[in-house]
Amino acid sequence: MSGIYIHIPFCKQACHYCDFHFSTNQQLVGQLIEMIGIELEIRKDFLPKNAPVKTIYFGGGTPSLLEIRHIEAIINTIYKHYALDLEEFTLEANPDDLDREKLTELKSLGLDRLSIGIQSFDARVLKFYNRAHNEQEALQAIDLAKSAGFEKLSIDLIYGFPFEDHSIWKKDLEQALLLDPGHISSYALTIEPRTAFGNWLKKGKLQEASEDFQAEQFEMLMEAMEKANYIQYEISNFGKEGHFAVHNTNYWRALPYLGIGPSAHSFDGKERGFNIANNVNYIKKLKEGLLPYNSEQLSDEDMANEYILTSLRTIWGLSLGHLQSNYGKDLLNLKKGIIQHLAADNMISIHAHHIFLTNKGKLLADSIAASLFVS
Repeated sequence: MSGIYIHIPFCKQACHYCDFHFSTNQQLVGQLIEMIGIELEIRKDFLPKNAPVKTIYFGGGTPSLLEIRHIEAIINTIYKHYALDLEEFTLEANPDDLDREKLTELKSLGLDRLSIGIQSFDARVLKFYNRAHNEQEALQAIDLAKSAGFEKLSIDLIYGFPFEDHSIWKKDLEQALLLDPGHISSYALTIEPRTAFGNWLKKGKLQEASEDFQAEQFEMLMEAMEKANYIQYEISNFGKEGHFAVHNTNYWRALPYLGIGPSAHSFDGKERGFNIANNVNYIKKLKEGLLPYNSEQLSDEDMANEYILTSLRTIWGLSLGHLQSNYGKDLLNLKKGIIQHLAADNMISIHAHHIFLTNKGKLLADSIAASLFVS
């Protein structure tokens, strides 16, 4: 089983993710789509031969900005060069890009899941995030998608908006569950140095929410999702039974995937790599007949640590038997004292030779995983 991830690195507003403004660089957009097609053809043998493509995911930036002809061109190239046995075909979208005509056209191309970047239903928060959509478009997006025939939907929410209390976050959760998309992904607001938020923070124009404030909102998130019968199958991803996102699930379970486009990452089971991030340089390399790709071979130790990091985040947990049989690492002996300490502090639980994070442990997932890394 494997997947294809198409990274579309542009959006409506110029930002640190993009090196050009979408609306004024249509020629560059066309060139980028052409080069994505070329990269797909060149790298058709990257994925394991016995792993038919189960998922296609258009993500990063704002792929919903693309014209239908661009999306169709990429799809046709995939169908031409790859063995497919699709279980899921996803496109990330902004609410303001989704009108009835666009949704009908996307459905006709075979897409069956939309991941909609709502982020919040509050006008103040949307303005702060510099989002192009308003709260009404956020509310309408799910209804429009359902009426177009999309049965698999996901919405993204961001918690940790610096506010005086949790009232906005509480209303966002209530509204999201009222819409009942079937799948909700939620991430903490992070402020990167080379962004507008980073500059505001540096100049004292913005006060970042405390870790305790974010932790409280994460706990509110888990509690609200559980009450609504949404299963936390990965720390940031919640789905009702039968609505888990297949592509997300495969990523967290370390199955192979091919990343295409500027800054896209790939993994074939033993090799991890990434494309150069700059759009212009990405195009230039491919026009010269060169792959804009750098890779590294992972050692058994590297792969063991990646497995620890990703598996702990999931509902399926960290299999001690998998670590032993695949990477020769007996974690119970190697980290006996740490495991006993984490269990005593109610950070982890151990069942059927698997380690699972407790709700308390999920607040410190990365540090717990790092404490279990093998050297």
